[in-house]
Amino acid sequence: RSYLTLSECSIWIFCQNNKRTNLCVCVPLPQMSWRPTYRSSKFRNVYGKVGNREHCFDGFPITKNVHDNHFCAVNSKFLAVVTESAGGGAFIVIPVSQSGRLDSHYPKVCGHQGNVLDIKWNPFFENIIASCSEDTSVRVWEIPEGGLRRNMTEAVLELYGHSRRVGVIEWHPTSSGILFSAGYDYKILIWNLEIGEPVKMIDCHTDVILSMSFNTDGSLLATSCKDKKLRVIEPRSGAVLQEASCKNHRVNRVLFLGNMKRLLTTGVSRWNTRQIALWDQEDLSMPIVEEDIDGLSGLLFPFYDADTHMLYLAGKGDGNIRYFEITTEKPYFQYLTEFRSPAPQKGLGVMPKHGLDVGACEVYRFYKLVTLKGLIEPISMIVPRRSDTYQEDIYPMTAGTEPALSASEWLSGMNRDPVLISLKEGYQRPNQLVFKAPVKEKKSMVVNGIDLLENVPPRTENELLRMFFRQQDELRRLKEELTTKDVRIRQLELELNNLKNVSPNNV
Repeated sequence: RSYLTLSECSIWIFCQNNKRTNLCVCVPLPQMSWRPTYRSSKFRNVYGKVGNREHCFDGFPITKNVHDNHFCAVNSKFLAVVTESAGGGAFIVIPVSQSGRLDSHYPKVCGHQGNVLDIKWNPFFENIIASCSEDTSVRVWEIPEGGLRRNMTEAVLELYGHSRRVGVIEWHPTSSGILFSAGYDYKILIWNLEIGEPVKMIDCHTDVILSMSFNTDGSLLATSCKDKKLRVIEPRSGAVLQEASCKNHRVNRVLFLGNMKRLLTTGVSRWNTRQIALWDQEDLSMPIVEEDIDGLSGLLFPFYDADTHMLYLAGKGDGNIRYFEITTEKPYFQYLTEFRSPAPQKGLGVMPKHGLDVGACEVYRFYKLVTLKGLIEPISMIVPRRSDTYQEDIYPMTAGTEPALSASEWLSGMNRDPVLISLKEGYQRPNQLVFKAPVKEKKSMVVNGIDLLENVPPRTENELLRMFFRQQDELRRLKEELTTKDVRIRQLELELNNLKNVSPNNV
């Protein structure tokens, strides 16, 4: 209703009723346009495209672990997925171009003694991957070019420092040798991989750490915790710069939104509805805005693209992915549309920007884990354009694979923005860096050219039988050799005693 003054009314009509007089006022209503208003956005028509069957990965024994993580990591070379494994944790690493059905005897990375809870590729060395496990260890692996040819059990680095299982790991965004790990002992350890030792422990949390996120230059660390608190930490000193008690918005995941000086969190409201919230990183006293999403119960995973300012929301167990455009002014969240699929997702891996198909105007790519089918589907987010030329407006300069700092430089207090690259002429790495780990002895047991500690698993029953009989023959040969050496030792001992018993005059 519009409340107007008497002078604004056009017609006065007095109606006499039996008991009372009613005043009827006829007011000219302002002209209103019912045409919906759209905010001008070049990403308004972004759509999701599922890869063809020949581009999917089939036959993966995806883990059934209920830990709230993605269980998947992708870069421009490899796809890594945590799998079901007996007698410890394991994950499979396969070249990203090797789509199709996976061989049931494909080699695995299987050095952990407990279930693997998180895996992350090094952003600067594309053959280096880190993993953490229920066995309280963090391990760094070097995958050979072309993928695995045999089971990998020996890690480049084995990092022990947590007293309970390790649930989350994160690589530093600008430094080449810094790794963060968060355990169920409520501690965050900072590892210097140049020496293979922890250099700092952040001990300000009172419960399990749920997620970690860095700002663009890695000078700030945001964490969400099971104690219902959101924190912004200076990682080198461990000082808590900002802290928020989230009573009305229980935080599950937190993300830095690039250079916007904003934090985004996903969580649950007091009415048990899933919601997102936007925060000022310099003032966490209250969120800038909160927005309810739906009433489902699955964990909401956020993904942010700093180049396009697009936010993707994917719920665990959902089949859809919503996407928004984030602005610095109201309404802050501009809903675009959503990708829908009937198959529920257990986790999602994200391809780095330099691995996208710029010719198809692809701005984001997910790798969706479908546990029930043992399937991994690539989902490309595409901006529809008619021109076949390079679209500079949707591909600004982006972070590349060259580190801006070494581990020692970052630990000394230096901060530097990521080294940016252009995707226009197809990404070409400027120099080939080599990951150097601390030197340590590697155990091996080679018998007749067969490494018994790192052996290729048999693919068929005949191969298994041949390997069994070959090992039996090897055991018999070793027993005979041991018996021969025992006889020779006894002979030498007798000769030595005879020499001692002979008098010096007879010698």
